[in-house]
Amino acid sequence: MNSVDLKFFQAVVRANSMGGAAEVLHTVQSNVTARIKSLEEEIGAPLFHRSRRGVTLTATGIQLVPYAERVGELLDEAKRVVTDRGTPSGLLRIGSMETTAALRLPPILIRYAEEYPEVDVLMEAAPTEQLVSEVVARKLDGAFVSGPIAHPELQSLSIVEEELVVISSPRVHELTDLKALAASPALKILAFRSGCSYRRRMDTFLAACGITNVRWMELGTMDGIIGCVAAGVGVAMLPRGVVQAAEADGRVIIHQLPDHLRSAPTVFVTRSDEYLSAALQTFMTVASEAHSRPQPTRPEPVRQLKLA
Repeated sequence: MNSVDLKFFQAVVRANSMGGAAEVLHTVQSNVTARIKSLEEEIGAPLFHRSRRGVTLTATGIQLVPYAERVGELLDEAKRVVTDRGTPSGLLRIGSMETTAALRLPPILIRYAEEYPEVDVLMEAAPTEQLVSEVVARKLDGAFVSGPIAHPELQSLSIVEEELVVISSPRVHELTDLKALAASPALKILAFRSGCSYRRRMDTFLAACGITNVRWMELGTMDGIIGCVAAGVGVAMLPRGVVQAAEADGRVIIHQLPDHLRSAPTVFVTRSDEYLSAALQTFMTVASEAHSRPQPTRPEPVRQLKLA
C-alpha cells in the first residue's frame, strides 16, 4: 500500500465510479481499476461493491476512508513545510462570520495585501458552527468565529470583544415589554441561518425573558437583516458596530442588553496540530494587531433591556 494507491482510492470514493475517478486523475479507467484491484489484493478484502450504476463502499472500504484522508493531509502538510521558505506566499483559506467580515476584516485585508502581495487570500463567510467544522476538516486554514471555542483539535487567538445589542424599527420605541412583542403574530426574530452564535445568544436572552414560542426568519445577509428590522418585520441581535450607521440614519433603534449577555468575543481558530505556514502566521499577527487597541464606546443614551 502506498500513497498513490490511496490517492486513487480517494478519487473513486468521491466520484462514486472508476470512470469518474479516471477523469479527475487524468488517466484511463483501466489504470484506476488495476490500482484498486491491487489495493484490494494487498488488504485481502474488497473495498467497493461494483454495479452498472457505479461503486459503493464495503465495510472494509468505509474503515479505510479516514486513514486515506489523513495520509493525504499529512503529505500535503509535509509539502507545505518543506516548501515554506519563511516568505509568505501561496493560497490562504480564511473563513469569517459575516458581521466580522463587514466590520473587522477590511483593515486587516488591506494591510495584509500591502505587506504580503504574494499571498492569495480566499475568503468564505458562514456561521460560526460551519466555520469551526471546516477548520477541523482542514477545508479552511483558519476562521474568525464567536468565542469561546472549546474543541480538542482547535486553538484560539483572541481578536476583539464585540458588544451585542438588540435592534428594532423606530416605530418600536421601547422593548421593555418584550413578551408582548414576541406574542404578536406579525413580529419575527431575524437571524442568520442555523449555526449562528448570535442566534444562540438571542435564544438565551429570550428564554431568560420567559419567551419560548417565537417565530424566526432566516436571512443570508447582514444588510437583509438590518433592512427587514428597519421595515418593522421584526427584531434582531447584532454587534453594535455593524448597526451604528443604520441607527445614525434613523432606520433602527438600538437597545442595550444586560451585562452578562452583552459581550461576545471574536476569536481566530486554527487546528492545534497543524503546521502554521508563514502566510498564516503573518495573517494572524496582522489580525491581532489591527484590533489590539480598545474600541471606543459611544456616549449616547441607550435603552436598557430588562429580563424581568
